[in-house]
Amino acid sequence: MKKFSLMCPCHFGVESILSSEIKRIGGEDIRVSDGKVEFFGDKKVLFNSNLWLRTAERVFIVLGKFRAYTFDQLFEGVKELGFENFIGIKDVFPVKGWSLNSKLFSVSSCQSIIKKAIVDRLKQYYKVDWFEETGNMYQVQFSIMKDEVCILLDTTGAGLHKRGYRKTSGVAPIKETLAAAIIDISRVNRDSIVYDPFCGSGTIAIEGCMKALNIAPGIGRKFSLEKWNLFDDQDIKMYREEALDMVRREGVGFKAYCYDIDKSSCDLTVENARKAGVIGRMKVGQADIRDFHKLELDNDKKNIVICNPPYGERLLEKEQAEEIYKIIGQQFYHAENNSYYIISSDENFEKIYGKVAVKRRKLYNGMIKCQLYMYFNNPKKERT
Repeated sequence: MKKFSLMCPCHFGVESILSSEIKRIGGEDIRVSDGKVEFFGDKKVLFNSNLWLRTAERVFIVLGKFRAYTFDQLFEGVKELGFENFIGIKDVFPVKGWSLNSKLFSVSSCQSIIKKAIVDRLKQYYKVDWFEETGNMYQVQFSIMKDEVCILLDTTGAGLHKRGYRKTSGVAPIKETLAAAIIDISRVNRDSIVYDPFCGSGTIAIEGCMKALNIAPGIGRKFSLEKWNLFDDQDIKMYREEALDMVRREGVGFKAYCYDIDKSSCDLTVENARKAGVIGRMKVGQADIRDFHKLELDNDKKNIVICNPPYGERLLEKEQAEEIYKIIGQQFYHAENNSYYIISSDENFEKIYGKVAVKRRKLYNGMIKCQLYMYFNNPKKERT
């Protein structure tokens, strides 16, 4: 069966998690680099990459790579690629992309050259002089980094973080893909008890539920490739039915407890959880972080507290955010069964919180550089 060269971009810091996901769905020859993972896979792996990958932002088919220092070299390099293997005589094929640290720095000029090269290639193949572009969408994307050109086809459409359950969200929400990565780092499993005292729109808890129940993150949405001639309706039906058959509804002890000081956020969490089909695994209530110690954690089970408190970059002034960090440090008691995972952009978080993290992991929430501060078992002594 034909193998495709594939590439998935991801948040910086989660490449190893995405690599493991790709291996689980059958990806081969996996290569990891900053902000992306490349691999090979057949048609089923291609579809399941969109359907199952929790931390990927998109899935691209890599059509080709080459070096180009001039527009002539760019034109000839693109013209050598087999666009006719995907794009039909009536299909739409817009071009977009970016260039960085390269001699060909004008993005608009590169777009024009690449489009012209594709048209010339398809003219020769289809023996026509004009394309009406009224059919299916094939989004061509290019990147030029240090004169290395990469030409891609976007198989996804709307980004993979758009699972379909979050039609609306609170202010400054965490992306679903980043939340899924934190869930993975936090070792959430089918029997975990998860708490989020800053639930916002419920993303962290919902992603935890979906992982615990083995719900494919893309099961509630469509992808661009579903309209391509590459797949027939039976293929798509089979892959989706296989995913539904793999959902775990029985023998799963997972529960999520979500709290927020804002009632509208609690209501939004409930609405989104219903759309995701996981509301039965979640309890949502309005509560101030100052009352977290009153919320009864099950001392006989492993309690995992995961939260994305305000950074002071979008929602609050920095001083107010730091006050919240102090309160968190007072409220989160470090018993043997409790572990805490807190994402923050404040470089002084540990000092304000009052304890040095057992581990830290650099992540990016949008364009904001953050650290995931991890506290479990016996944390280090309080910092003075």
